[in-house]
Amino acid sequence: MGVHPELNFCPQCGRALEDREAYGRVRRYCPACDMIIFRDPKVAAGVVVEKDGRVLLIRRGENTLRQGLWSIPAGFVEYDEDPAATAVRECREETGLEVELTDLLDVIPGEGLRGEASFLIVYQGQVTGGDLVAGDDADRAGFFPPDDLPPLAFESTRRALARWREQRRCEEE
Repeated sequence: MGVHPELNFCPQCGRALEDREAYGRVRRYCPACDMIIFRDPKVAAGVVVEKDGRVLLIRRGENTLRQGLWSIPAGFVEYDEDPAATAVRECREETGLEVELTDLLDVIPGEGLRGEASFLIVYQGQVTGGDLVAGDDADRAGFFPPDDLPPLAFESTRRALARWREQRRCEEE
């Protein structure tokens, strides 16, 4: 996992945090609230959609991390949202396509750097409706053959697509 910016102030009361040994490691601690600060991972969910042997990808648009590079439709899971619902929502927002999830493909540890997910939950899905049009933080969307992919934005995307290709090979045998 990557290096994270340090937390300096309590999210509850605003007081300066201190370091304290707790639960087997040094953690940030608020002496005013008597609260140990646990740094929660940032979870994202996405979907690999195959159609006619090609995979759906989006190009990351303006003001996004890794702008101009490609990834599967994916995004951060909201605090009150099921990861499967996130994958469906992100696909709709970024591609205009409605999908039905058919399987869990993988759970991939992310790089966890600033602005990136600590974990990516990847589902497989199939198109059930909608029209392919880039939206939200994507400026392009399209289907690509597995052996001719555009430049990919994230290692987690590469791993998800490698897992997808591996699964396809197993199903073809």
